[in-house]
Amino acid sequence: MSVLNWASLEAAALQTDPFDHLRVADALQPAAAAALPAEFPAVSGLGSFSPKDAPPGPVLSQAIEELQSDRFRALMAQRFGIDLEGRATTVTLRGECGERDGYIHTDSKSKILSLLLYLNEDWTSPEGRLRLLRNGRDLEAAAVEIPPTMGSLVVFRRSERSWHGHTAFTGRRRSLQFNYVRSDRTSLMSDIRHRVSALMKG
Repeated sequence: MSVLNWASLEAAALQTDPFDHLRVADALQPAAAAALPAEFPAVSGLGSFSPKDAPPGPVLSQAIEELQSDRFRALMAQRFGIDLEGRATTVTLRGECGERDGYIHTDSKSKILSLLLYLNEDWTSPEGRLRLLRNGRDLEAAAVEIPPTMGSLVVFRRSERSWHGHTAFTGRRRSLQFNYVRSDRTSLMSDIRHRVSALMKG
């Protein structure tokens, strides 16, 4: 049985304001969404962790497998009109957010598509919501705001104007980040960087 809600994913249309993206409010099947809070790995500290250093439980592991599947790759290639054949991927997990997180950025040039899947049950805070922005200076210049609620997903095309960020928030803010990247070396270096970071935090 699938963990991802393929019906919602396949119904999502590409949006172009403020840059190419698609979003889904319920990207997880209800049973998966209910199981994830209890099995999300314990990540101590800020920053991103490789699944090798923060091993996910069975439901989250299956979600990662489905994101890495040919079916999902073909869907993203079709929606964004790009060739993803043979492109490497990266996966990281975040559990905590600090006061310095959320600054405006576009993501690194090594990334082709960036995906964020939020995994927070009962999110109520008005802060910490992802904003897709019309410029790289003003966090209030938001075209889209995405709450980091359980199963909320956004995918966007990385470019020099894919500005995004969020207002200051400190505390638990769980997410899975998945990227298609330009080379296998990028994927390897990302894994090494996050593993070294995890060791230093440990």
